[in-house]
Amino acid sequence: MRYADFTPYDLVLLAQGLGVTLGLFAATTLIGLALGAALTVLHYYRVPVIGHVVVAVTELLKNSPVLVQLFLVFFGMPAFFQVNMTPVTAALLTVSLNTAAFAFVIFRSGVEAVDRDQIEAARVFGHSRWQILRRIISPQAAAFSVGPLIGLLVNQLQVTSLISVIGVADLTKIGNILNLRTLEPFVVWSVIGLTYYLCAKALAALGGRLERHLRRSVVWQGL
Repeated sequence: MRYADFTPYDLVLLAQGLGVTLGLFAATTLIGLALGAALTVLHYYRVPVIGHVVVAVTELLKNSPVLVQLFLVFFGMPAFFQVNMTPVTAALLTVSLNTAAFAFVIFRSGVEAVDRDQIEAARVFGHSRWQILRRIISPQAAAFSVGPLIGLLVNQLQVTSLISVIGVADLTKIGNILNLRTLEPFVVWSVIGLTYYLCAKALAALGGRLERHLRRSVVWQGL
């Protein structure tokens, strides 16, 4: 016997949950990619000590469960450092750092794929390290990285569903609330799963268009 029927307001709740999911995904993507790019630069220029720390931290983040990282940030950091940590802040920090770790690996591979002869030629012609990074390394590394990055972001979109366990009212959390109220798990979780699927397909489609654009660009043709 059902506890309650679905109501039109449930659509509003789902829309709000989807908004939270997409908002956090967008924020963590921007922060994670920016941080991953910065870590790649530090590693490329072999900054003393920092380069080794970067590799160690990213390996830890890549090879430990995101849920454990989330619990460590949300429950562990406030207890250890005596700081306040809201669910949204914990989610933002955890997913951003996790995204940065994988983005670092992808960017590093993209940088390593750049032809060394081009870099050496630029040095011979007197280009500074910044000019080489901006004009030669970055455009080509981005072209090499865009495909794997889209795959990463599709995966990270799914990862955001974990933040519901610490109380963030994202799409999965709203789904759980509706499930408990209506006692219709098949219907509720089918809708939630389909929504994630459609968002992932849309993201992959946009990524495919971006990759095709890069293939047509002068930068990609010169690889």
